[in-house]
Amino acid sequence: MEKIEQISEGLFCIDTYDLGRPNRTSSYLLKDKKIALIETSASPSVPYIMQGLQALGVAPEDVDYLILTHIHLDHAGGAGLFMEKCKNAELIVHPKGVRHLVDPSRLIASAQSVYGDQFDTLFDPILPVEEARMRSVEDGDQLVLGETTLTFYHTKGHANHHISIHDSKSKGIFVGDTTGVYYPELLEEDFDLILPSTSPNQFDPDAMEQSIQLYEKLAPSQLYFGHYGVYYEPNMAYEQVRYWLPIFLEEGKKAMAAKEEFYARSRDLEKRLNAVVNDYVLQHGLMLNHPVFKVIPLDTAVSAMGIIDYLVKLEG
Repeated sequence: MEKIEQISEGLFCIDTYDLGRPNRTSSYLLKDKKIALIETSASPSVPYIMQGLQALGVAPEDVDYLILTHIHLDHAGGAGLFMEKCKNAELIVHPKGVRHLVDPSRLIASAQSVYGDQFDTLFDPILPVEEARMRSVEDGDQLVLGETTLTFYHTKGHANHHISIHDSKSKGIFVGDTTGVYYPELLEEDFDLILPSTSPNQFDPDAMEQSIQLYEKLAPSQLYFGHYGVYYEPNMAYEQVRYWLPIFLEEGKKAMAAKEEFYARSRDLEKRLNAVVNDYVLQHGLMLNHPVFKVIPLDTAVSAMGIIDYLVKLEG
């Protein structure tokens, strides 16, 4: 069953049920004279997207563009399968992403190292995309869909091949993972939680800060998160990332001192991050049976590996 939220005129959020979970990874449909989809999530999510398109009256052959904020598999793993179904679509991506979509073998190997035995269930199949059907975008490039003009910005921090997209019509920015993970499980609570997404192996806190400063200059009305959905208080999102990043790094240094092997350090840091984040949430009056406590470890596990990877590189 498709799950669709209309955000504004011609802009929709389709739940991709990434990892088999609702409210995990967003795909965004922009309907104008031209039709664009932003993000596919992994291949098991593509059927949910196709159902969403059908419910919105969009045939596969009507899709003009598939836009990827970055090529991590939870955002782009289904790109090959989607392009196979949408024969007229052109794929838009950061220049550094093109070769990995043509030949996804390195993406596959990287994800297998993180997800192990779960890889096939979560991501298979990962299909290549023909280079002739792709367009790379430079910083500041624009795409006119009709009344909507999309402006692309290179926004490092989460990944070197990351782009963000400003939507002139809604005045929002599709931020991918640059401003972290927003937890809509807390919508009914009196506080929000946004954690940095520090995935391996290109996480860079200084670059992340520079990207956030760019967002501040652009002054969007809302942020469209990859994980998950629309968020109407951009300044709060920036504040939370800036609050949590030093904590993630400090806890990472403790894990580095406590253990010597990479995965041992990562597991140690994962436990430390879970403890500090859980304590923060519990201080706001939630009980441990709240659904958000099942989701947070999905992010801290991957973020811990990225923090350790970054700190190891710092050591040289």
